[in-house]
Amino acid sequence: ISSPILDAGHGFKLPFALTNAQKKALGEIFGDLSQPFPMNRLLQGEVGSGKTLVAFLAMRHFCERVNSGSQCAFLAPTEILARQHALNFSNFFPEVASKVGLLTGSLSKSARDETLAKISSLEFSYVFGTHALFQEKVKIRKLELCVIDEQHRFGVSQRRSLMEKGETTSPHLLLMTATPIPRSLSLTIFGDMDVSIIRELPPGRKPIRT
Repeated sequence: ISSPILDAGHGFKLPFALTNAQKKALGEIFGDLSQPFPMNRLLQGEVGSGKTLVAFLAMRHFCERVNSGSQCAFLAPTEILARQHALNFSNFFPEVASKVGLLTGSLSKSARDETLAKISSLEFSYVFGTHALFQEKVKIRKLELCVIDEQHRFGVSQRRSLMEKGETTSPHLLLMTATPIPRSLSLTIFGDMDVSIIRELPPGRKPIRT
Protein backbone atom coordinates (compact mmCIF):
# COMPACT_ATOMS: atom_id res chain seq x y z
CA ILE A 1 0.00 0.00 0.00
CA SER A 2 1.01 3.59 -0.32
CA SER A 3 0.24 5.97 2.53
CA PRO A 4 1.95 9.15 3.74
CA ILE A 5 2.24 7.78 7.24
CA LEU A 6 4.27 4.79 6.05
CA ASP A 7 6.62 6.72 3.79
CA ALA A 8 9.98 8.00 4.99
CA GLY A 9 10.21 11.71 5.72
CA HIS A 10 6.71 12.19 7.12
CA GLY A 11 7.47 12.58 10.79
CA PHE A 12 8.64 9.13 11.86
CA LYS A 13 10.14 5.85 10.72
CA LEU A 14 9.53 2.33 11.94
CA PRO A 15 12.61 0.37 13.06
CA PHE A 16 11.62 -2.53 10.84
CA ALA A 17 9.65 -3.30 7.69
CA LEU A 18 6.00 -4.24 7.81
CA THR A 19 4.97 -7.63 6.47
CA ASN A 20 2.84 -7.78 3.35
CA ALA A 21 -0.06 -9.02 5.47
CA GLN A 22 0.23 -6.01 7.77
CA LYS A 23 0.33 -3.67 4.77
CA LYS A 24 -2.78 -5.32 3.33
CA ALA A 25 -4.66 -5.02 6.63
CA LEU A 26 -3.61 -1.36 6.94
CA GLY A 27 -4.80 -0.66 3.43
CA GLU A 28 -8.22 -2.07 4.27
CA ILE A 29 -8.41 -0.09 7.52
CA PHE A 30 -7.24 3.15 5.88
CA GLY A 31 -9.88 2.63 3.23
CA ASP A 32 -12.56 2.32 5.92
CA LEU A 33 -11.34 5.42 7.74
CA SER A 34 -11.64 7.49 4.56
CA GLN A 35 -15.33 6.66 4.12
CA PRO A 36 -18.16 8.94 5.34
CA PHE A 37 -19.61 6.11 7.45
CA PRO A 38 -18.01 4.47 10.54
CA MET A 39 -15.63 1.52 10.25
CA ASN A 40 -16.75 -1.76 11.82
CA ARG A 41 -13.81 -4.14 11.35
CA LEU A 42 -12.32 -7.19 13.03
CA LEU A 43 -8.52 -7.59 12.78
CA GLN A 44 -7.56 -11.21 13.27
CA GLY A 45 -4.10 -12.78 13.46
CA GLU A 46 -1.91 -15.16 15.41
CA VAL A 47 -0.04 -14.02 18.52
CA GLY A 48 3.06 -12.15 17.33
CA SER A 49 1.71 -11.34 13.88
CA GLY A 50 1.77 -7.59 14.52
CA LYS A 51 -1.89 -6.70 15.00
CA THR A 52 -1.14 -4.10 17.67
CA LEU A 53 1.29 -2.19 15.46
CA VAL A 54 -1.35 -2.11 12.73
CA ALA A 55 -3.79 -0.61 15.23
CA PHE A 56 -1.17 1.93 16.37
CA LEU A 57 -0.55 3.03 12.78
CA ALA A 58 -4.28 3.31 12.20
CA MET A 59 -4.57 5.59 15.24
CA ARG A 60 -1.69 7.80 14.13
CA HIS A 61 -2.94 7.92 10.55
CA PHE A 62 -6.43 8.86 11.66
CA CYS A 63 -5.43 11.60 14.12
CA GLU A 64 -2.72 13.03 11.86
CA ARG A 65 -4.05 12.62 8.33
CA VAL A 66 -7.79 11.94 8.44
CA ASN A 67 -9.26 13.92 11.31
CA SER A 68 -6.75 16.16 13.07
CA GLY A 69 -7.86 17.07 16.57
CA SER A 70 -9.79 13.86 17.14
CA GLN A 71 -9.19 11.35 19.94
CA CYS A 72 -8.64 7.59 19.89
CA ALA A 73 -9.30 5.11 22.69
CA PHE A 74 -7.46 1.79 23.04
CA LEU A 75 -9.17 -0.67 25.40
CA ALA A 76 -7.15 -3.59 26.83
CA PRO A 77 -8.41 -6.38 29.15
CA THR A 78 -5.68 -6.04 31.79
CA GLU A 79 -3.69 -3.21 33.35
CA ILE A 80 -0.39 -4.82 32.35
CA LEU A 81 -1.44 -4.86 28.69
CA ALA A 82 -2.81 -1.32 28.82
CA ARG A 83 0.46 0.00 30.29
CA GLN A 84 2.51 -2.00 27.80
CA HIS A 85 0.52 -0.70 24.84
CA ALA A 86 0.72 2.91 26.03
CA LEU A 87 4.49 2.61 26.50
CA ASN A 88 5.05 0.91 23.14
CA PHE A 89 2.92 3.49 21.35
CA SER A 90 4.96 6.29 22.96
CA ASN A 91 8.21 4.56 21.98
CA PHE A 92 7.11 4.09 18.36
CA PHE A 93 5.88 7.69 18.09
CA PRO A 94 7.89 9.81 20.57
CA GLU A 95 6.74 12.99 18.82
CA VAL A 96 3.26 12.49 20.33
CA ALA A 97 4.24 10.82 23.62
CA SER A 98 2.96 13.85 25.54
CA LYS A 99 -0.48 13.23 24.03
CA VAL A 100 -0.72 9.66 25.35
CA GLY A 101 -2.86 9.05 28.43
CA LEU A 102 -3.33 5.92 30.54
CA LEU A 103 -6.40 5.25 32.68
CA THR A 104 -6.49 2.18 34.93
CA GLY A 105 -8.18 1.21 38.15
CA SER A 106 -4.98 1.36 40.21
CA LEU A 107 -4.42 5.10 39.73
CA SER A 108 -4.62 7.25 42.83
CA LYS A 109 -7.52 9.70 43.03
CA SER A 110 -5.30 12.67 42.25
CA ALA A 111 -3.67 10.90 39.28
CA ARG A 112 -7.04 9.76 37.99
CA ASP A 113 -8.54 13.26 38.29
CA GLU A 114 -5.56 14.73 36.45
CA THR A 115 -5.82 12.13 33.68
CA LEU A 116 -9.58 12.68 33.31
CA ALA A 117 -9.03 16.44 33.08
CA LYS A 118 -6.40 16.06 30.36
CA ILE A 119 -8.66 13.68 28.42
CA SER A 120 -11.60 16.06 28.66
CA SER A 121 -9.49 19.07 27.64
CA LEU A 122 -8.17 17.19 24.58
CA GLU A 123 -4.60 17.29 25.92
CA PHE A 124 -4.54 13.50 25.51
CA SER A 125 -5.33 12.44 21.94
CA TYR A 126 -4.49 8.76 22.49
CA VAL A 127 -6.22 7.25 25.52
CA PHE A 128 -5.20 3.77 26.65
CA GLY A 129 -7.03 2.00 29.45
CA THR A 130 -8.80 -0.94 30.98
CA HIS A 131 -12.34 -1.32 32.24
CA ALA A 132 -11.69 2.00 34.01
CA LEU A 133 -12.64 3.66 30.72
CA PHE A 134 -16.25 2.60 31.32
CA GLN A 135 -16.57 4.85 34.38
CA GLU A 136 -19.30 7.46 34.13
CA LYS A 137 -16.84 10.31 34.81
CA VAL A 138 -14.77 9.45 31.73
CA LYS A 139 -15.55 11.89 28.90
CA ILE A 140 -13.58 11.55 25.65
CA ARG A 141 -15.22 14.44 23.85
CA LYS A 142 -13.65 14.01 20.42
CA LEU A 143 -13.61 10.19 20.45
CA GLU A 144 -13.67 9.17 16.79
CA LEU A 145 -11.84 5.81 16.80
CA CYS A 146 -12.15 2.93 19.28
CA VAL A 147 -9.69 0.03 19.28
CA ILE A 148 -10.54 -2.98 21.44
CA ASP A 149 -7.85 -5.59 22.08
CA GLU A 150 -8.85 -9.21 22.77
CA GLN A 151 -12.43 -8.32 21.89
CA HIS A 152 -13.84 -11.59 23.25
CA ARG A 153 -12.99 -10.37 26.77
CA PHE A 154 -15.61 -7.61 26.55
CA GLY A 155 -19.36 -7.70 26.20
CA VAL A 156 -21.54 -5.88 23.70
CA SER A 157 -22.80 -3.42 26.32
CA GLN A 158 -19.23 -2.65 27.41
CA ARG A 159 -18.17 -1.86 23.86
CA ARG A 160 -21.23 0.34 23.45
CA SER A 161 -20.42 2.12 26.71
CA LEU A 162 -16.95 3.00 25.43
CA MET A 163 -18.24 4.21 22.08
CA GLU A 164 -20.71 6.52 23.82
CA LYS A 165 -17.97 8.37 25.74
CA GLY A 166 -17.62 11.03 23.06
CA GLU A 167 -19.79 13.56 21.33
CA THR A 168 -19.66 11.56 18.09
CA THR A 169 -22.59 9.17 17.96
CA SER A 170 -20.83 6.54 15.83
CA PRO A 171 -17.03 6.44 16.10
CA HIS A 172 -14.97 4.04 14.03
CA LEU A 173 -14.53 0.61 15.66
CA LEU A 174 -11.58 -1.77 15.26
CA LEU A 175 -11.71 -5.06 17.17
CA MET A 176 -8.68 -7.34 17.49
CA THR A 177 -8.41 -11.02 18.30
CA ALA A 178 -5.92 -13.87 18.11
CA THR A 179 -8.68 -16.33 18.97
CA PRO A 180 -10.98 -17.27 16.06
CA ILE A 181 -13.65 -18.57 18.43
CA PRO A 182 -17.34 -18.98 17.49
CA ARG A 183 -18.21 -15.54 18.92
CA SER A 184 -15.80 -13.90 16.50
CA LEU A 185 -17.50 -15.80 13.68
CA SER A 186 -20.95 -14.73 14.81
CA LEU A 187 -19.77 -11.10 14.95
CA THR A 188 -18.79 -11.21 11.31
CA ILE A 189 -21.95 -13.02 10.19
CA PHE A 190 -24.60 -11.26 12.26
CA GLY A 191 -22.83 -8.03 13.22
CA ASP A 192 -22.19 -6.81 9.68
CA MET A 193 -18.46 -6.67 10.41
CA ASP A 194 -15.62 -6.60 7.90
CA VAL A 195 -12.61 -8.82 8.56
CA SER A 196 -8.88 -8.32 8.00
CA ILE A 197 -6.63 -11.32 8.59
CA ILE A 198 -2.86 -11.23 9.13
CA ARG A 199 -1.68 -14.62 7.91
CA GLU A 200 2.09 -14.24 8.28
CA LEU A 201 4.54 -13.61 11.11
CA PRO A 202 7.39 -11.10 10.92
CA PRO A 203 10.70 -12.71 9.84
CA GLY A 204 12.86 -13.99 12.68
CA ARG A 205 9.97 -14.28 15.10
CA LYS A 206 10.47 -17.11 17.58
CA PRO A 207 7.74 -19.78 17.58
CA ILE A 208 5.03 -19.41 20.22
CA ARG A 209 5.14 -22.20 22.79
CA THR A 210 2.28 -22.74 25.24
